[in-house]
Amino acid sequence: MKRIRSVVRGCGSYLPPRLVTNKDLMEFVETSDEWIVQRTGIEQRHIAADDETTSILGIKAAEAALADAGLQASEIDLIVCATSTPDYTFPSTATMIQNGLGIHHGAAFDLQAVCTGFVYGVATADKFLTSGSHKRALVIGAETFSRILDWEDRTTCVLFGDGAGAIVLEAQEGEGTPADRGVLTSHLRSDGRYRDKLYVDGGPGSTKTTGVLKMEGREVFRFAVGMVTDVVRDAFESTQTTAEQLDWFVPHQANKRIITASAEKLGIAPEKVVITVNKHGNTSAASIPLALDTAVKDGRIKRGDLVMIEAIGGGFTWGSALIRW
Repeated sequence: MKRIRSVVRGCGSYLPPRLVTNKDLMEFVETSDEWIVQRTGIEQRHIAADDETTSILGIKAAEAALADAGLQASEIDLIVCATSTPDYTFPSTATMIQNGLGIHHGAAFDLQAVCTGFVYGVATADKFLTSGSHKRALVIGAETFSRILDWEDRTTCVLFGDGAGAIVLEAQEGEGTPADRGVLTSHLRSDGRYRDKLYVDGGPGSTKTTGVLKMEGREVFRFAVGMVTDVVRDAFESTQTTAEQLDWFVPHQANKRIITASAEKLGIAPEKVVITVNKHGNTSAASIPLALDTAVKDGRIKRGDLVMIEAIGGGFTWGSALIRW
């Protein structure tokens, strides 16, 4: 039976020019390059300049995705921006991006699921497109996590970076089989009992401050490896596909050890795993689209490839989406 699919038309990304290596961090944080690399796999990260807001990063990533898709901004009628570091409490960063692109029609809104935000964004946009209400969507992950870090806390400040990535999704008719291009399935979860494991200790409704990131690293590692496997397996089951059929596994780029442990548990071959955490650090909702764009631009991900994206973030939230590129 034929059905509408949300097909990837293009992707793009943007990284702030300022590059901060582990050795740079050693100048003001008690840490070492060896300690960071061994525990996380991170070698460097990009940090936004004072005048580079989250929306500015998002606009540049969106412009790159539109160029890759061969589309004009006016052809977009939906923008979903996944971010935990918005420019303002309101208006939404998505509307700032919308205006920056010169779009004055359609809908634009932010989505907050922390590191799982891009997966949630893909799933949400897919529902709009497949319902027939909208035709083309920009799904953006954009973050300036450097703004919410305690730069004296060596256990957290070494982990994160800034950046943005975006994809253009377009509603197209498919045959209704796993061979279709587009989003084949998505699975989302959350469990608020784990709030204290990974959170920001402030907000306008509680402390009236921005707050800084707090994390219990060992607990997050333990939950991350255990939780993501269910949504990935659900994706395989719902599409009657297997890890062997997967071309690329593009997980949230939080920690190389988490990525490799998750892939091993799922039976995904190491050569199918896209890893960019070494160059970008953890960019939260931006990490998956940044990794996707990297793998597309270097020729790994090609049209027709079966791609799994997955993430876990504060809340906890977690989710997966299986996409035929």
